[in-house]
Amino acid sequence: MRALVIGSGGREHALVRVLAESESRPELWAYPGNPGIFEYAHHAQLPATIDGRHVAAFCHENNIDLVVIGPESPLAAGISDILRLEEIPVFGPSQAATRLESSKWYAKRFMERYGIPTARWKSFTADEYDEACQYIEQQALPIVLKADGLAAGKGVVIATSYQEAHATLERMFNGAFGEAGKRVVIEEFLSGEEASIFAICDGNDYLLLAPAQDHKRLYDGDRGPNTGGMGAYAPAPLLNKALLASVEQRIVQPTLQGMISENAPFVGCLYIGLMIADGAPFVVEYNVRFGDPETQSVVEVFRGDFARLLYSAARGRLERTAIRTISEGYSCTVVLTSKGYPGSYSTGFPITGIEQARQFARVYHAGTAVDDHGILITSGGRVLNVTSHADTLSGAIEQCYRAVASIRFEGMYYRTDIGARALRRLQFLEEGT
Repeated sequence: MRALVIGSGGREHALVRVLAESESRPELWAYPGNPGIFEYAHHAQLPATIDGRHVAAFCHENNIDLVVIGPESPLAAGISDILRLEEIPVFGPSQAATRLESSKWYAKRFMERYGIPTARWKSFTADEYDEACQYIEQQALPIVLKADGLAAGKGVVIATSYQEAHATLERMFNGAFGEAGKRVVIEEFLSGEEASIFAICDGNDYLLLAPAQDHKRLYDGDRGPNTGGMGAYAPAPLLNKALLASVEQRIVQPTLQGMISENAPFVGCLYIGLMIADGAPFVVEYNVRFGDPETQSVVEVFRGDFARLLYSAARGRLERTAIRTISEGYSCTVVLTSKGYPGSYSTGFPITGIEQARQFARVYHAGTAVDDHGILITSGGRVLNVTSHADTLSGAIEQCYRAVASIRFEGMYYRTDIGARALRRLQFLEEGT
């Protein structure tokens, strides 16, 4: 098998790694890629802007059997549709199916149509500003405001005061998130615990990978602004067998059947961000691709032929035998960021200690580059993802932070409490038995 992976972050580094180490041993190309990815994959020579026609031509010239698309933007632009017209197997949904992520307004209306549990909501456009303000005043605090379109994981604000809610609404309508903020979804705040589900889908059938839990807030204790994700662990003990069965029955299956009814069968990774409130699952958001940084932990505990699994889904014939187990042991991922993220930050600082860190964990590149002198430097907000594996969650967390302690770059920041809530849950369960 010969496969091309589109993307350049820590998620794509993890995907390339698990694909490269699959039992089917595919030969890999990647674009745009990053210094870590190119330890496993060839650098695909493509134009600077990802364009479906150029990708299709590259695939034909290099006999590519499978294209795996990491980020959401190419999917929203319709790259999968172009590749499928060229009869190239692609793991990633159509532009129509991508609306589950590219438009929160569409996703909310979709959930209403098919009876999928989610928070109460209403949406407004900029010319409905006064009505939106009135609606906010009628709601309980805190209240959630979401830019309708794609905003790199930063278009969600949980406002704890009416003043903050009004200021956020004004910022969104005034272009803080560009086109994404032309419409704003305002929804009730669900109190509970979040979790993430990954469903590998072939248009009709699906398989779940290990459930995970992301940590969106910047600071320890789940405080501060929302980010693209500061860390994750898998599997998440919150999602026991009974709760997973409920998620499949109430959310996963109706979602896939709903997409068939919408003439947009879902092929790819359906990410469902959940809130478990009063023991029941609610959809916080859909993503139409692997989550970041949850993927790094989810693939760490996966055992099987990941390349064959994705290829079978892309061909519309999901092969369950490609999986031996979805969760062997536990994994923890800690994201190392640049000072100032998710706001403005500086880049270009040398990174040291990765080789020492690899004694304890994997180190995925998320925002790195190599300068003219061959030195690895920072080039983004989320710089590195440190991912460990152990028989227990406590062991995985300990290994992960031992690795983190070896790495240095100017302004390096990370949360110190990834997985802490799950440890408390496991301790409670053990004490109750």
